[in-house]
Amino acid sequence: MKTSVIGYPRIGGLRELKFASEKYFRKEITAAELEDTAKSIRLYNLDLQKKSGLDFIPSNDFSFYDGVLDTAFLLNAVPERYTELGLSELDTYFAAARGYQGEKGDVKALAMKKWYNTNYHYMVPEIGDSTEIKLVGTKPFVLFNEALENGVKTKPVVIGAYTFLKLARYTGSKKAEDFVDAAAAAYSELLGRFADLGAEWVQIDEPSLVKDMTAEDIALFLSLYEKILAGKNGVKVLLQTYFGDVRDCYNELCALAVDGIGLDLVEGKRTFELIRANGFPADKLLFAGVVNGKNIWRNNYAKTADIVSELLTGYTNDIVIGSSCSLLHVPCTLANETKLPNEIKKHFAYAEEKLTELAELKRILSPDKPAETEEYTRNAALHSGRRIEGNAAVREKVAALSEKDFVRLPAFAEREKIQHERFGLPLFPTTTIGSFPQTADVKSKRSAFRRGELSAADYEKFVEAKIAECVALQEEIGLDVLVHGEFERNDMVEYFGECLDGYIFTEKAWVQSYGTRCVKPPVVWGDISRAKPMTVRWSKYAQSLTDKPMKGMLTGPVTILNWSFPREDISLKESAFQIALAIREEVLDLEANGISIIQVDEAALREKLPLRKSDWHEDYLDWAIPAFRYVHSGVRPETQIHTHMCYSEFADIIKDIDDMDADVITFEASRSDLTILDVLKANDFRTEVGPGVYDIHSPRVPSKDEIKTAIGKMTERIPVSKIWVNPDCGLKTRGTEETVPSLKNLVAAAREARDENS
Repeated sequence: MKTSVIGYPRIGGLRELKFASEKYFRKEITAAELEDTAKSIRLYNLDLQKKSGLDFIPSNDFSFYDGVLDTAFLLNAVPERYTELGLSELDTYFAAARGYQGEKGDVKALAMKKWYNTNYHYMVPEIGDSTEIKLVGTKPFVLFNEALENGVKTKPVVIGAYTFLKLARYTGSKKAEDFVDAAAAAYSELLGRFADLGAEWVQIDEPSLVKDMTAEDIALFLSLYEKILAGKNGVKVLLQTYFGDVRDCYNELCALAVDGIGLDLVEGKRTFELIRANGFPADKLLFAGVVNGKNIWRNNYAKTADIVSELLTGYTNDIVIGSSCSLLHVPCTLANETKLPNEIKKHFAYAEEKLTELAELKRILSPDKPAETEEYTRNAALHSGRRIEGNAAVREKVAALSEKDFVRLPAFAEREKIQHERFGLPLFPTTTIGSFPQTADVKSKRSAFRRGELSAADYEKFVEAKIAECVALQEEIGLDVLVHGEFERNDMVEYFGECLDGYIFTEKAWVQSYGTRCVKPPVVWGDISRAKPMTVRWSKYAQSLTDKPMKGMLTGPVTILNWSFPREDISLKESAFQIALAIREEVLDLEANGISIIQVDEAALREKLPLRKSDWHEDYLDWAIPAFRYVHSGVRPETQIHTHMCYSEFADIIKDIDDMDADVITFEASRSDLTILDVLKANDFRTEVGPGVYDIHSPRVPSKDEIKTAIGKMTERIPVSKIWVNPDCGLKTRGTEETVPSLKNLVAAAREARDENS
């Protein structure tokens, strides 16, 4: 019995990489100093995994920003607009990730999308007709040698050719099929280089194999690997999949000349069924993903032992147990959780603890060791005990919901007329998505309050002052619908979790979302209910400062659930409806306190959509859409409900999004060049819509003309009476020096468009 992980967190236990990178962006440290921090994280991770007894330790799972972006630079798939800036290799890389605006030029960042069904975001590669795919980068080899020099012979990891070509955006007439020979040659050369360096195994990640595959997709995959594997040069190839099962290509995958196949036995609904029905090839090593790489609950050793026992008894003689996906999606270590009681912590396993779980499972499952070890007994007791008491009243409310509870009356068209009369907004009304810059003074005061160094009264006075400042700024800029800035909130999910019963909170459970953006997901511990109003005080105060409409800002039930670590003892549907009960109470409270526009963000709605279309409705949409509808179904027709979604592919569920029955929906759109507009037009989208006109995840300031061009694209596809003008997302990660000129340009562009279309 051997053990493996697919990848390990790269941010550092205390987010060292984030802080060093941000210092580098501010020119406070050099590239060499940034690399020193990165190297220290890599070596620490290697040492940790080696000491745990892990048999297959990954390298090249580290990235300064994103692994897909790393692959684009490895394969020479970097658009000329970045290389022509004349920057250093590192700064060219960051220009593609974040955009660049300076003396060398002005370029937007690459598009950014959700990584399959996770809250991690990847940079979308661009491949043009002139792109020459070839192996030009050295990072995987440098990091393999770095590990070797420090006493660790690793299993280098690269994103596979099929997945890379499927994730790419093609900007010319050529498609993925046109790059097969070049990509295959690059990967063959890569394997040869690793063979020369002494690598025994190379892990090639192909998560796109768990998505729906057409006959053409399978042909593309096979044509790539028939060529790639012809040049193995003695190195062993592990073809690793995760986030689901490979039902469309299982037999083709098993027939390839690879040496190992990694299969997900956590999220792979049909993985075991496929093995039972087709067997597993005797000449290949099975890498079985049995430890959940996405959630933080302790592994149930008894269940894992049953799975492994059946695999070994009937289908294979040798097995490597490991994580179901990269541990990138869980926090680094419980060692930094100094405030959580042991009675709670004993139920959790972060990345470091999952290494311990794999070591214990290896001992438990070894043929010469009895299963009933002390570790096994302790684990069995943990899983047989009662963890929570529960809230019967909440469960009864969920059980009592009926179809009429999910329907808002009157119908959309009638509400739209009522709301237009009530608000009297101009064409192209301008607004923001919610948050304003979380400046140093905001973070400092919040930290002081949490440490007990600032009284609640003084902290609340500070927040009120920031809100007043924000409202005045928005009025000066000339926005039509205002927000209060969300200065009281640490995070759009964690804040609400802190106001709800049934959640618990971690201290240092940081997980990378994209680049230097890290989130700290709260944990759904028990049944969820609203203990008290969560936002009413701040929204009501903000509205008192202006005659313009003030949006009440909430996070929707599906996003709260998707950006939390969920329970595993009840269904996601049950959890979502519990949260929806609580958010509905808040919506009605806001309305009763004079808030006439309420935004319920569902930024993560698309994120957890099953990767296979056949599972979309029964497994997700049939409860996710109703959960949102229930939140707002009780408000008056003159109350306008907004929602917001970002960094996902919405085209395939656009009708379901329209069925959410919101009055206004804002979308992330600028990084994808507003391609969603064609989808909205093709589907006769009825909801009023605000496709983001500029990218807030980049430090560059968009010009008025740039924004006006975006508005022009909208008017070609959407009735002008339905168009809103807004940034892509919330502004909390930006600085005031970028935010103010950007919003001024936004308002100026909207006013010019208004004059031209009146």
